[in-house]
Amino acid sequence: MTRILGIDPGSRITGYGVVESTPRGIRYVASGCIRIKSDEFPERLKQIFDGVSQVIELYRPEQMAIEQVFMHKNADSALKLGQARGAAICATLNRDLPVFEYAARQVKQALVGKGNADKLQVQHMVKILLSIQGDMQIDASDALAIGLCHSHYQETAMRLQKVSS
Repeated sequence: MTRILGIDPGSRITGYGVVESTPRGIRYVASGCIRIKSDEFPERLKQIFDGVSQVIELYRPEQMAIEQVFMHKNADSALKLGQARGAAICATLNRDLPVFEYAARQVKQALVGKGNADKLQVQHMVKILLSIQGDMQIDASDALAIGLCHSHYQETAMRLQKVSS
């Protein structure tokens, strides 16, 4: 059994999702958003670091998966996203957890079957795969999607290792 923390980084809202990969399948544990209250960017990074640290303390994941940074239309936005991502990664490494990174296309491909799926399609598949009813914040469902993607990749790697042994 492996507990995975998925992180969808953002400089204003950072989504998190915790799933557990078991021999019977994947189980939903928790999800939510770390809402950043400060207007000062360095303080926002501290709040992301502290928020991710609290999530790790509360749910005790064994691994963390996070989306790779991609170039937005606005270079300033991409830099801020990269720094928010760095704060989340540092919080994770501070707890000695391994970090795994996935491109947005990989996550969409793993869950929906096409790399150009929109956020609502991804959210729909997250809810189906984890048997979640009701409304869910898009940042939290994106984080769960990253955790699910990592679980799928890990499971495939283990199967391939068994076949080649």
